[in-house]
This record gives sequence, structure tokens and C-alpha cells, in this order.
Amino acid sequence: MIVLGIDPGTAVTGYGVVRGAGNGCGTLLECGVIRTDADRPLADRLFDIHEGVSELIARHSPDAVAVEDVFFGRNVRTTVVLGHARGVILLAAKQAERAVHEYPPAEIKKAITGNGAATKEQVAFMVTRLLRLASPPSPADAADGVAAALTCVMRAPLEAALARSGR
Repeated sequence: MIVLGIDPGTAVTGYGVVRGAGNGCGTLLECGVIRTDADRPLADRLFDIHEGVSELIARHSPDAVAVEDVFFGRNVRTTVVLGHARGVILLAAKQAERAVHEYPPAEIKKAITGNGAATKEQVAFMVTRLLRLASPPSPADAADGVAAALTCVMRAPLEAALARSGR
């Protein structure tokens, strides 16, 4: 199973592509960020994110796309703009006919570190350990994308079993 994990953002969208393994977390195939220019109109930035995610899907042909869900902070505008970024990411996945899994940030943190309130540094540390990497994915947004992909990979056996049982 290959999963593209995405940490949405309008300035920086982190991503990680993980190939799952039956006996462990798997292998990191690629990670990085899609950057957009803050001086450009939002519509142009969203187009760039959509194009970037579409290119990743075409290059890696993932079985699924795991997307970090919206977190609700104090700044409503930030939450709304983040929702726009998530929308074009979900659209790219749907256009490519990929399964989409959405996870709240606390759920990803808990799956990776065991603590739903883990810091970005703790998530990066555990991603490094789980995938046996020499150094943490950088920047932190890339590590968060990898964490989303790992969450999907680690939950796949349970979700498959539940689907077979009719739940």
C-alpha cells in the first residue's frame, strides 16, 4: 500500500509518500513541501497546490491520500483559508480516483507518538524512529505530511478488518 500524506497549508503544504509494509511502518519514498508565493492571489496559490498534489499522485500512484483535517484555532480567517487548501487537495485526490482518509491533527499525533497533544518536534522524532531515517524530514510541514501517511498505513489493517466484518 502506498499512501500520500498531506499537511495542508496555503503558504506551505507538507507531504510524505510512504509504502506500507506488512511487518512494520514501511518505507519513506519521498517527502517535501509545496510552497506558494504569499504575494499572489489566493486563487493562484490554490491552483499551485492542486497542481502540486496532482503531480505527486501521478508520480507515485498512491492507493490512498491521507489529509490532516482542519483544526479550529483562534483565528477564524486562518481556519477558512486552510479549508480552501484542503478542498483543492481533496479535489485532486478525487479526480485521480484515490481513496481519501481524513484525520484530525490530535489523532495523527496520538497514532504517531501516543500523545494527542505532542509537539511538532515529538512528531518529527517519532517519524524518524518509525521509518528508521538518518534525520527527521525537514521542514516540519514535511514531517507532518509523513505522519499523516503513516497514520493511514498503520490503521489500514484495522480498517480492512472492520470493513470485512461489516462495521
